[in-house]
Amino acid sequence: MPKILIVDDEIKIIELAKLYLEREAYRVEGVTNGHDALARLRDLKPDLIVLDLMLPDIDGFDICRQIRVRSDVPILMLTARKDDVDKIVGLEMGADDYLTKPFNPRELVARVRAILRRHQASLQPSTILEVGNLRIDLSRHEATIDAEPMKLRTKEFALLAVLAQNVEIVLTREKLLDLVWGFDYYGETRTVDVHVNHLREKIGGSGAQIETVRGTGYKLVQKTRDSDARRGDAPLRGESSPEPTRMS
Repeated sequence: MPKILIVDDEIKIIELAKLYLEREAYRVEGVTNGHDALARLRDLKPDLIVLDLMLPDIDGFDICRQIRVRSDVPILMLTARKDDVDKIVGLEMGADDYLTKPFNPRELVARVRAILRRHQASLQPSTILEVGNLRIDLSRHEATIDAEPMKLRTKEFALLAVLAQNVEIVLTREKLLDLVWGFDYYGETRTVDVHVNHLREKIGGSGAQIETVRGTGYKLVQKTRDSDARRGDAPLRGESSPEPTRMS
């Protein structure tokens, strides 16, 4: 169910939009100021934001700018102003569409539906990988935890991407050397161990975890309550595993 966050200081607007959007099977939440919107963005992780330009604490343009620093979530701007300058500024700051008050709620629903359809079409399969609150954007070569960027070296990102593309699949150290470092690499498999240890420290606060499978290798899993107890010690060489996805 797509999640929509409505940011508007008029409760009646929130209630009206929520009524029509929930009829279309959207999950809708509303806040009345910019500070709450930014806080809710992190917790809710909405699929679309309906953002009023005029708010009591933070200007809608400024909120749009701050959102774009951390997320590419679609934004539909609302305003009572009819000046085209505001529309142009909003779109240049990253808004996906613009709706002027007063509006027909059916038009709001239609615009939300169209924006989400375009956004989904723009996301190529497998370019965005998510495990728990760990998000990996292959096209941008970025990894985030709760929308906070991770500082990863090139090979650390490549290793994390390969593991995320093969969630729950056990990969041997030799296979990881092949997929991440390539056939021409003649280094020790200990290189994999070192990089895995670094990654474990960096993703410790996420919902993902790299487990050691004794006698085989490593796999990335979504963290559960007892997953720490299942994680092994140092990896060992061992049998083959299902054919994994190669990091391109």
